Amino acid sequence: MDYLIIGIIGSYLIGSIPTAYLFGRCLKGIDIRKFGSGNVGATNALRVLGKGPGISVLIIDIFKGLIPVVFLGNFIAARVTFLTAEIIYIIIGLACICGHSWTIFLNFKGGKGIATTFGALFGLAIITPSLKAILGLTMLTWFLVFILVRIISVASILSAIALPIFMVCFKKSPLLILFSIILSALIILRHKSNLKRIFQGKESRITFKKY
Repeated sequence: MDYLIIGIIGSYLIGSIPTAYLFGRCLKGIDIRKFGSGNVGATNALRVLGKGPGISVLIIDIFKGLIPVVFLGNFIAARVTFLTAEIIYIIIGLACICGHSWTIFLNFKGGKGIATTFGALFGLAIITPSLKAILGLTMLTWFLVFILVRIISVASILSAIALPIFMVCFKKSPLLILFSIILSALIILRHKSNLKRIFQGKESRITFKKY
């Protein structure tokens, strides 16, 4: 039990690292929460800090999800016997996603969790190769929607909705399907303000000419 608790705390703290906030402070001496959408995620970093920092934030946030699942997950799964390895990986993945979304370092206000969620799914796909097709289809959904509408939030929401559908289609375990439903619900919940702007026709598009 001690190993599991330490793993959850460690994963949450890794996820809590406010990458976009730190980049804003270090590169421009600003609080990114006061610019753009006010979000501390890769999309707002792209808008406020530019293409290079935005991509860097995206990559780091992905690794914030991948590293805990692969390394902490393997470490704990080898030492905890009262839970299956699959449950442990899922718990660790959720912990880092929650850390990103509700970071302790910024009064429990964080990013939308898309990049870190993809990172956690990458980690699970490394450990469970049968998830690679589902991850690939989810990413393909994101890219196709983004290419069509150029709105990151729309691509994120629709790919989140697609994830549990793919899980069911590929006949994954009830636990993985439940995990995917939780992830989908979290992403939609974190995009409430975006949904409001989408329905009002006010959600901003990404135009590559600016970046």
